[in-house]
Amino acid sequence: MSPFAYPAWRHFFVARLSATLAQMMMVIVLGWQVYDLARSTMPLSEAAFLLGLVGLAQFLPIVLLTLFVGSVVDRFDRRWTALAAILAELLCAAALALLSLDPSPALGPLFLVAALLGAARAFAAPALTAIAPNLVPPAVLPTAIAWSSIGFQAGAVLGPVAGGLLYDRAAALPHAVAGMLFLVALLALLRIPPRKPVNAGRAAVIEGLRYVRSNEVVLGAISLDLAAVVLAGATAMLPIYARDILHVGSDGLGLMRAAPAIGAALVAAILTRFPLRSGVGWKLFASVGVFSLFTMVFGLSTSLPMAVFALAVLGAADMVSVYVRASLIQLHTPDPMRGRVSAVSLVFISASNELGEFRAGTLAALIGPVAATVLGGALALGVTLLWAWRFPGLRKAERLDVPVALKQEG
Repeated sequence: MSPFAYPAWRHFFVARLSATLAQMMMVIVLGWQVYDLARSTMPLSEAAFLLGLVGLAQFLPIVLLTLFVGSVVDRFDRRWTALAAILAELLCAAALALLSLDPSPALGPLFLVAALLGAARAFAAPALTAIAPNLVPPAVLPTAIAWSSIGFQAGAVLGPVAGGLLYDRAAALPHAVAGMLFLVALLALLRIPPRKPVNAGRAAVIEGLRYVRSNEVVLGAISLDLAAVVLAGATAMLPIYARDILHVGSDGLGLMRAAPAIGAALVAAILTRFPLRSGVGWKLFASVGVFSLFTMVFGLSTSLPMAVFALAVLGAADMVSVYVRASLIQLHTPDPMRGRVSAVSLVFISASNELGEFRAGTLAALIGPVAATVLGGALALGVTLLWAWRFPGLRKAERLDVPVALKQEG
């Protein structure tokens, strides 16, 4: 049965799609604003470093807050936690719209709002992730996860493109539109029936870490994603490629930013019809290897079509990793622990994205953006081979719907 047969799931899908559209619109515009402002007065190396700091500004609040938030999500109504977080994101969108009315806003306030966005995401992501499994029966959950990924990737496709187009017309416009989309997400979440908070006792945050550590398959999948994206993540390089290497401007930046999500959305659509049923371990490692290789191809790109193609392929490969990881976590985590385990997963995901941007920006300042991107892809490929040796249980995993055995802590 389709998850859309359940009204609560339909409202959740609308909320996820709207919030993702808004987030991606703001993220791409915020990075472009910082780089554009810095590049007008600084050499490329210094501007690239500031671009990396945008990712770090969003990552630090997530690290500081997420594990605590996981405990909150397991003790209180997850819907209200998500509502409060999205409301905070709406206020950030309003603040950015006001700041962008100034043709040359100060960088300090932009970094402050980036940090506040990171704090809001620390609450929103675990709450939304933990809500989803309660809206459909377990048998429908793998398909629901794939559809949820489609919603996220659709937002990730359309958000950057819309953000680039709107930014060309007025710097404040994409942030204003993002605020309206957050309002849609709030209204959709309000239509999901409230649920009684799970009985999680004291909901100690350390239990989420212990669960992940005790499960070789889950730990291997999460840490592989962390290592690969930190080393091979090319998102921070996109404004540099758009302005200084490919010379395609903000429209080209939006297209490149959307390309990975286009590839991911196509794969997610396939997975809704043909879910992975066997050999999930080696397929995961193969997909991360493809992700690494096409990061190197993107780094060597000399034209916009070549860059877009490479980014679309690496996005498609990354979707396989996302699908496997999300399915393992959601299907094999007890409901009273879902908030904490989702919080641990978010720390790893955020670390891979934001720390990857910081790594890329810093390395680009030292050795140049092309060398930094190609080297990152090569290192990620090496890590993939190392993880295949280090986590044989993950490599040999056959099915997503077979619970993995937990190692007991001594």
